[in-house]
Amino acid sequence: MRLALQALAEELRRLKTAGVKNVAVSDASVAELRRVVAGRSSERDARSEAKESATSRPAPVAVAPSPVAPKAAPLRAAAPVSRLPEPPAFTLPAGDKQTRWDALRALVQNDPTCRANVRPGKKVVLGVGAVDAKIMFVGEAPGAEEEIQGEPFVGPAGQLLTKMILGMGLQRAEVYIGNIMNWRPQMPTVDGREQVGNRPPTEDEMRYCLPYLRAQVEIVRPVLLVALGKTALDGLLGFGKFKTLGEARGQWHDFGGTPLMVTYHPSYILREPTNRKKRMIWEDLLKVMERAALPISEKQRGFFLEK
Repeated sequence: MRLALQALAEELRRLKTAGVKNVAVSDASVAELRRVVAGRSSERDARSEAKESATSRPAPVAVAPSPVAPKAAPLRAAAPVSRLPEPPAFTLPAGDKQTRWDALRALVQNDPTCRANVRPGKKVVLGVGAVDAKIMFVGEAPGAEEEIQGEPFVGPAGQLLTKMILGMGLQRAEVYIGNIMNWRPQMPTVDGREQVGNRPPTEDEMRYCLPYLRAQVEIVRPVLLVALGKTALDGLLGFGKFKTLGEARGQWHDFGGTPLMVTYHPSYILREPTNRKKRMIWEDLLKVMERAALPISEKQRGFFLEK
């Protein structure tokens, strides 16, 4: 449980750095946290009571034993992430883009490290979309829905990303969407239950998966990349280079010779869907549309302007 709480604390610190002030939590998650905290509090109270009894000298009396809080269900440990091998080295076969992408997909899906970090019944995830896309969106890692379907950005944040793409005058199938990570970073779980919540991938985890992302960029050869969120920014441009996403967003950077725009992750809007936040991301996407030579109407230029 200590590892799970540490992972939760790290995620909250990351969100705070990105400017997030409110986080939506499901009723089930709140109930589970309350149960765990209540159990730990009861155990501490019992230990404190026992210590007082051992050091004090009360008159001998018959005392009924204190009720013992029921033990929480044992945690199933996450797969180890600190002993990853060196990043994979590989050469894709010659051929057209689709042929090379198919070969890359086979490599990723059969990668023993990727498979070892995926829970039973879940899937390794590779990017999807047009291999001739002008624009490639890059997130950090699959979530609960993504590891089930084996496709990036299919959950609530992905649905919002699809709406953003439609607002740009494109279909989802016309762009390419990927993640740095090919598996969902694991957290300790209560035995017999699904993982609740997500944690950002470690530097080692992202370093291992980056060759596969670079291969996707090499195959697609997009006009530009869009990094979604602080973790994607760190993975693409270097850990520690930027303290906050705000330092890098809305500006053009370079990833291996490909122009890179940095903006907020769609989940940033889901937590607080204000026009101000929507406009911040939309202004970044307007720059993307201009760089990609997409037509921009006056209506599009005015999206999410506060009245």
